[in-house]
Amino acid sequence: MKKITLAAATFLGSGYLPVAPGTWASAFTVLIAYFTPWAAAPLALKAGITAFIFAIGIPAATASEIHFKKHDPRPCVIDEVAGQLVALFLLPRQAAWYAAAFFLFRLFDIVKPFPVRKSESLPKGLGIMTDDVLAGGYALVALLLAQRFLPL
Repeated sequence: MKKITLAAATFLGSGYLPVAPGTWASAFTVLIAYFTPWAAAPLALKAGITAFIFAIGIPAATASEIHFKKHDPRPCVIDEVAGQLVALFLLPRQAAWYAAAFFLFRLFDIVKPFPVRKSESLPKGLGIMTDDVLAGGYALVALLLAQRFLPL
């Protein structure tokens, strides 16, 4: 069971990449979404998949803290997967929008505007997962505003 939990927390081992594992996990998520029917999937299915990843991410992230003996350890990247999916949630399957979602999600995940940083203080895996989902929400709102108001 521990191996399965760590595989989930590390997004099948991508969290062990030596440089910027969270960025790699986000990039892999964008590529998977782009090359699968994610964009055309019904909203309820997208919401269900994202909620499932969030739900399994909480105990997986908690277990990763215990395993690595550190709060929000670098190899734990399941939170980036959930947050990146939120950022992609309502976007058309176009490379430019997916690239923008990637960069904006990473920006908001690093900068952590209110209440993203505050959510990190939630207990264990819940805090790990929530801050990235909120960062993904910021990215999605920014992208939806860009779609609405920019002449692209």
